[in-house]
Amino acid sequence: MLLLILYSFIAGVVTILSPCILPVLPIVLSVSVAGKNILKKQIGTITGFIASFTFFTLFLSSLVTVSGISPNTLRYISILIIGLLGLSMLSSHFQAVVEKAFSVLANKVPQVNPKSNGYWAGFLVGLSLGLIWTPCVGPILASVITLALTGTVTFNAFLITFFYALGTAIPMFTVMVGGSKVLTRIPLLAKNASKIQKSFGILTIFIAIAIFKNWDRNFQSFVLTKFPNYGASLTRIEERGNLSVLTGVSEQDKKSSQDLPVIKKAPDIIAGGQWLNTQAPLSLSGNLKDKVVLVDFWTYTCINCIRTLPYLKNWHQKYQKDGLVIVGVHSPEFEFEKDLENLSKAVVDFDIRYPVVQDNNFATWRAYKNSYWPAKYLIDGQGNLRYYHFGEGSYDETESAIQELLKEIGASPSSQINNVKSQNFSQTPEIYLGFGRGDIGYATKKETYQKQTAPKNIGKNQVAYNGNWLFSQEFAQSDTASELLLNFSAKDIFLVMHPVSGSAEVEIYLDDIFEKKITVNQNKLYEILKLQEPGRHTLKLKFPDKKIKLFAFTFG
Repeated sequence: MLLLILYSFIAGVVTILSPCILPVLPIVLSVSVAGKNILKKQIGTITGFIASFTFFTLFLSSLVTVSGISPNTLRYISILIIGLLGLSMLSSHFQAVVEKAFSVLANKVPQVNPKSNGYWAGFLVGLSLGLIWTPCVGPILASVITLALTGTVTFNAFLITFFYALGTAIPMFTVMVGGSKVLTRIPLLAKNASKIQKSFGILTIFIAIAIFKNWDRNFQSFVLTKFPNYGASLTRIEERGNLSVLTGVSEQDKKSSQDLPVIKKAPDIIAGGQWLNTQAPLSLSGNLKDKVVLVDFWTYTCINCIRTLPYLKNWHQKYQKDGLVIVGVHSPEFEFEKDLENLSKAVVDFDIRYPVVQDNNFATWRAYKNSYWPAKYLIDGQGNLRYYHFGEGSYDETESAIQELLKEIGASPSSQINNVKSQNFSQTPEIYLGFGRGDIGYATKKETYQKQTAPKNIGKNQVAYNGNWLFSQEFAQSDTASELLLNFSAKDIFLVMHPVSGSAEVEIYLDDIFEKKITVNQNKLYEILKLQEPGRHTLKLKFPDKKIKLFAFTFG
């Protein structure tokens, strides 16, 4: 645990160089020139940031569920506060009003000196920064965010998040203090301090507007397009640390082992619903004893999971007789995936013949401390975890591990390892259309219909809407005669959809040229287009007759 906290702290320190941090750095610098009580404001900003980042990372999902407040509303409040910071730097009169307001606040806090109002002004700015900064986290917080998603936050999760925030705060504080020293020690800058402060005020207001308009995300996309490797090396520490969450064994240790080390005793499978493709529930300590078990965490609309299914089905067919049992643990990403009928239909559609268990309450997911869709865990005949792999790929390595463990239980697998090599041309990341986990563009309120008009030019990897749309936490719902536009770069494109009632038609256009119609008649992942070559295009979906719920785009 101490090692993981260290990884978290170091990852927080290097986060300051990530692309998503660049748009808010001017706000950090602005605190260096923000009038009186600068040091107090800087300290207040840092403590507010640490508190806000930790709280919102761990509890934002629960807060939204309990209060019904949209995450966008909280975000807009933060943007407003940052805008007020900019205004206070432009006008000494307005700054005095702000300072007076915080004096009143300070007077109401026990044992706080009202003259320390600079601290409380900075603290509020820090709270706002923490909320805006929260989405900009790397792989090391994936397990923590998963805990928050499933409604379980542990003390360890708190420590990981807190030290991540603390690590991020140190370079932030260094930037603030360094900026102040540069301003005071260089005579020319000190002479023009008032003008510099007003310039930063204008810049801060612009940044607030940019964040409100989502221009910051476009800027991040531009940076990554022009410099695709920017920030990539910074995540290596985080990825290595995140692997340690589960095992205490690094990826390097795992790869370098000629045999498969015993990592730990594998947790048993905890059903969170029904079992499919088996007459009785399965248990590592019962009917799976002396078997080699591959536990696969998946969800039926996840394109990454779907792309691994051919390999899983192949291994089931080749090694079932030798003692391999594959158990698909279905941990749903969306509410409708919890439905047994929907899952059963998906199992039939994908021709999955190995056992599948519903993990609707994420009990098995939490037992394995899992953070990924898909994730594979190999368990030997004694119930020990011996190998794991997250995401797609490494199919030959995984099959080799299967064969090695089968030999340990006395089997003689004769099948050759001949997995087909795959290529991934996707450049556009997965896009969630509900505001609970993604960016729905122009919607501002929970469960509300809005009239939308798409701009003429859509930014890269951005979504836009025409017509009436209902925006919800999990989905965006089309109305009759509405349209969705998407700028994407990939070879294949998929979309999770289901009709509000009956079946509905969707017209598909690529670069304004009609391609085909598809019928949406059930809750599942639909193949929208499969292109000959990867490239950047504009997709248009038209919904002429009935309402359809749209959940997430995935690409291949």
